[in-house]
Amino acid sequence: MWEIEFYKTKDDKEVIAEFLDSLPKKHRAKAFWEIDLLAENGTNLREPYAKHLEDEIWYLRIKFSSDISRIFYFIATDTKIVLLHGFVKKTDEIPPAETKIAQKRLADYKERFLQ
Repeated sequence: MWEIEFYKTKDDKEVIAEFLDSLPKKHRAKAFWEIDLLAENGTNLREPYAKHLEDEIWYLRIKFSSDISRIFYFIATDTKIVLLHGFVKKTDEIPPAETKIAQKRLADYKERFLQ
């Protein structure tokens, strides 16, 4: 079983928890189901649930009805996965601005916790 950590900003803002809370109830339940799936399978989780984006960043592919969301994550240690950023997908491609947020949070996390 993998440990799942929700990224927090330097000022302790719980951005992943806030994102999940913003989702409609059934979509949120599906997101938590996939997070649990990630905890059970870790690096073995693949499509249709998880996909590699770039470098160290992967994402969960959450679809509920016509709503689609993504949660970016990375493998922090041999036993820990950190969820970095979540958003509701409105276009076919992942917007570069969303990827940039995940990259910044990855760099921040590594600087604060993996030195």
